[in-house]
Amino acid sequence: MRLFIWNILLGFVWVTLTGNFTGSGFLAGFIFGYVVLVFVCRVSGSMTGYTRKIPQVIGFTLFYIWELILSNMRVAYEVLTPSHGMRPGVIGLPLDARSDAAITILANLISMTPGTLSIDVSSDNRMLFIHAMHIDDEDALRADLKDLERRVIELLS
Repeated sequence: MRLFIWNILLGFVWVTLTGNFTGSGFLAGFIFGYVVLVFVCRVSGSMTGYTRKIPQVIGFTLFYIWELILSNMRVAYEVLTPSHGMRPGVIGLPLDARSDAAITILANLISMTPGTLSIDVSSDNRMLFIHAMHIDDEDALRADLKDLERRVIELLS
């Protein structure tokens, strides 16, 4: 938490020194401040969770945006073509995530992705039931969803 506050302060210092009092100016200062903090932490040998988590968050964000683009294109193709290629259904996804936060985040990310919807979680939190618009291969769909779950767990650990 302390490094995050330092990062914000470095962002404000950057804005003040450059005279660019805009959101993009602060974002540039925040990024520059983060790079400085990573360099200082590496030199001092005290890498913290904050300096390790930001690249992980950025990687997860890019991964999820790519998944959104692919699923949007698939749903748009289905809507725009006259043929009916959907194979909807409900599958159960065995969960490795044990915390309520990880399960909730995973379920919401699945629901925000076009073509899939989280329906329910079993009472013992070991199974997530999902409705999918395209179930061509259940194992492949489960593998994709398990990859998303693994990334969520890594992000929260």
